[in-house]
This record gives sequence, structure tokens and C-alpha cells, in this order.
Amino acid sequence: MLPLAERCVRVVQEDVNPMGSQDSLIQTLKEKAEAVQTRVFEVRNLHEALRHAVDVTREQGGVAVAAPGLDEASRRQLQELCGENQLTLLTKNLRDHLKQMHTGLTVADWGIAETATLVQSSGSEDLRIATMLSEIHVAVLPHSRIVPDAMALEEELNRLMKTGGSYLAFISGASRTADIERVLTIGVHGPQELHLLLLEEEPA
Repeated sequence: MLPLAERCVRVVQEDVNPMGSQDSLIQTLKEKAEAVQTRVFEVRNLHEALRHAVDVTREQGGVAVAAPGLDEASRRQLQELCGENQLTLLTKNLRDHLKQMHTGLTVADWGIAETATLVQSSGSEDLRIATMLSEIHVAVLPHSRIVPDAMALEEELNRLMKTGGSYLAFISGASRTADIERVLTIGVHGPQELHLLLLEEEPA
């Protein structure tokens, strides 16, 4: 897995952007996110993203942040923030800490503006647990990783599928379940909230 900072500066190159500029992509994603109960926040750097995960955990009475897949520098920053707020940082073997885990923090590989869908390469069981079994899922998405629609990822997804054994998660909002009477319930089969942190300032 690429280090967090390197993943944040990789750009999906598109010859044609049918939705216009990157600013319009961001605006479209925000509008679509509202329709699927995703809470969107702008963050200027990775430290603000880590701080958001810690703050929401503390404010909601959680005791642990699960953040698998972080590079060492980011893990140290988050460990310090958790220590300052009497929280536990979980980075591996999350299956053994399901009752303790409150917030799952991940970095999305891509964001699809058309549907406000996050695409997360989830070959690691710990990544799947962090995104599916946390109370709150906090996902960081650099502006450069937003694409207009799923077709814009065709080449990249084909490449991943050829590697064998790949596991991709497509995440649109918090967990939602509706019964035959169309009564919608949030958070039954997954996180009750999805916080999408749009990263404005890409790390050098």
C-alpha cells in the first residue's frame, strides 16, 4: 500500500472532464452527498483530517479510533492526538476490538462525483472492518482523486481486476435499510454516519 501522503498526491488524469472544472466536480459531489446522508467537510491538510476523527470520537463518547493503513508519519500524529484526548488508536487486528471501536478513519482511493460514491481498495480485512463496522466512518478524499463518473475509472479498475484477489468497496453514504413499507433506518448494517473530508491542500 502506498504511503498516505503519496496516495493523496496521485492524480487521475482525464483527457476530457464532462462535468467541467475540478471546482464543478467538487460542487456536484457535495450536492449528491447531501442526498445520501453524507456529511461533507473541507480540511486544509492531513492534520485537520486526523483532528476531525479524534474530535468526533470524543464528542460522541467513543473510546477508540480505528485507522488501518496509515503511513508511519500519519500514525504518529494520530497517536499523539489520541493520547491527548484519552482515546485508544487501533491500527491492526481490528477483529479483536470490535466492541471498543467507534470511529473508522480511512483514505479513499477515488470519489465519484455523479453519485457521491467513495471507492476504497479494501484487500485488508482491517480496512473492511474500519469502513463497515465502525459507528462513524471518516473518509479523507483529496480533491485530485475526484472523478466525474464510474466510467472515468474504467482503466484503473480493469488494471486492479487483472492483479487477482482485489477487493473494492463502493460506499455511498451511511448504512441505510428500508423494509417493505419503505421505512428507512440508518446504521443497521454499517456506520450510522459517513463524514467525507475533502482535502484542499495536498501534501508536498
